[in-house]
Amino acid sequence: MSKQTLSFQAEVKQILHLVTHSLYSNKEIFLRELISNASDACDKLRFEALNNAALYEDAPNLEVRVAFDAEAKTITITDNGIGLSESEAVANLGTIAKSGTREFMAKLEGDQKKDANLIGQFGVGFYSGFIVADRITVESRRAGLKPEEGVRWTSEGAGDFEVETITRPERGTSVTLHLREGEDEFLAAWKLRSIIGKYSDHISLPILMRKEEWDSEAGKQKLTDEWAPVNKASALWTRAKNDITKEQYEEFYKQISYDTEAPLAYTHNRVEGRSEYTQLLYIPAKAPFDLWNRDKRGGVKLYVKRVFIMDDAEALMPVYLRFVKGVIDSADLPLNVSRELLQESRDVKAIREGSTKRVLSMLESLADSEDSAEREKYARFWKDFGAVLKEGVGEDHANQERLAKLLRFASTQADEGVSLSEYVKRMKEGQEAIYYITADTLAAAKSSPQLEIFRKKGIEVLLLTDRVDEWMLAHLFEFDGKPLQSVAKGAVDLGKLQDEEEKKKTEEAAEAFKPLLEKLKETLKDRAKDVRVTTRLVDSPACLVVDEGDISGHLARLLKQAGQDAPKGKPILEVNAEHALVKRLDGSAQFDDLAHILFDQALLAEGGQLEDPAAYVRRVNALLTS
Repeated sequence: MSKQTLSFQAEVKQILHLVTHSLYSNKEIFLRELISNASDACDKLRFEALNNAALYEDAPNLEVRVAFDAEAKTITITDNGIGLSESEAVANLGTIAKSGTREFMAKLEGDQKKDANLIGQFGVGFYSGFIVADRITVESRRAGLKPEEGVRWTSEGAGDFEVETITRPERGTSVTLHLREGEDEFLAAWKLRSIIGKYSDHISLPILMRKEEWDSEAGKQKLTDEWAPVNKASALWTRAKNDITKEQYEEFYKQISYDTEAPLAYTHNRVEGRSEYTQLLYIPAKAPFDLWNRDKRGGVKLYVKRVFIMDDAEALMPVYLRFVKGVIDSADLPLNVSRELLQESRDVKAIREGSTKRVLSMLESLADSEDSAEREKYARFWKDFGAVLKEGVGEDHANQERLAKLLRFASTQADEGVSLSEYVKRMKEGQEAIYYITADTLAAAKSSPQLEIFRKKGIEVLLLTDRVDEWMLAHLFEFDGKPLQSVAKGAVDLGKLQDEEEKKKTEEAAEAFKPLLEKLKETLKDRAKDVRVTTRLVDSPACLVVDEGDISGHLARLLKQAGQDAPKGKPILEVNAEHALVKRLDGSAQFDDLAHILFDQALLAEGGQLEDPAAYVRRVNALLTS
């Protein structure tokens, strides 16, 4: 093939523009990204060679080499991994297939600090070379191809790149950075070694650099022809915990997660028994942008006997723990394990169960700690990840009790952080249920008329405002032997908390109101399932509730917003017999209008929408002017 000049994909052009004009903090990240890519290429060769050992050719020992030429002002990162064919070079270096590209660019174009650490998070790490280089040359040959089928890719990071066929005897890839003016600080062995030690020390492959010796004539260090490793060349998770510092754990997390912050917590364990494996798992300090994408996995990387297998092993962690990052290295799984086998393997099931319990233990240690700083960490975790953890209540029945203890809510006594255990401890004498209400917002929940009798009696009510809450409550029926009871379902029954005089008063009011209730039922027969007198209201004239077993108005609205049909059903209108507006109904010439206004106001108070707002306005205006 003769030399060809091809254009970058539009998204690549945008990224290259941002890289060269915006990524100015922490430039040294380019070396981490290119070494990471080189390591990935070696992992891919090792994996493909499981079924085709000939791919190793005559070089079975995988390695990464970092070299520099001070006179030519170049840095070269070479690996003997899987390599690239000509078509792969065009496809992989000229286009981007990652869905996160737009989010990456949006973050850099926004008001946030421009940070080169972001680049690895979105799978575009190769382009970080243009932070320090004004030209990059890639020479590669894919394992298994002939020497004359090598490829050279060259670009100055503008609108296009050149590709040509070359003869390359060795497999693998060499990436040569031609440094721009002012980047000479990277043309020093000590500088490159320090960057490798900081970011890539955990890489399980040897990272080699040429040794230096003192040149007495020149009066300075000079490079020799001997290569030596500059990293420990052992996977961090394989080392003893006592040999690993907190800083090394945190740096490894940043490397595998592309996060710029240290993790909130981590756990490192070697598990022995029926299934033998090592786990190094992290909980991030902040939620990623794609947290709510339940199909987005990839937090836990799977290794088998330190051989990288896959980085999106969804079988290793339940969906509700998709925010967990880390590594699991199995000693029992076959090296050629497939996704299908992962789903069926008993060993994988044991790993999944063990890892899930380990993560829950991490969270419990934060939540139950006597150290206020640790509890504050859990409060931060809950703020970002709590709604996702709630998914587990319905998905992981085996751990439902543990998850229930980790739940935190707002209540009528606190705006956040109330656990079910704390609620039970504060229950009134004679209180038999845990009361809650669901709403779209905290403000709507707090102002709900259905809370009035509970406030009057000082009974705490949990305020649930996450969209997942209604789904969670379909699976969580009790805690510590106490049933969970919605204050918006069924007739209010406070049991021992309601004295005989109150009950008698309600019965008398219902009897006295019987003719009026019948008239209301007839007027509202198309809108209300029933109309009855209630004790739950103190200041409001009316409210809407549903029967036990029926879906709440809040859930019906959520289903509608999601484009799903909610089961057809009518609410129950409960009226406050002591309210002046209700008393005015008796004998009113505008009975029908008042009845509909009562219903509409109750619907608005619970966060519902009026089917005919204009009719409501007409009725209110008519009353105001009468």
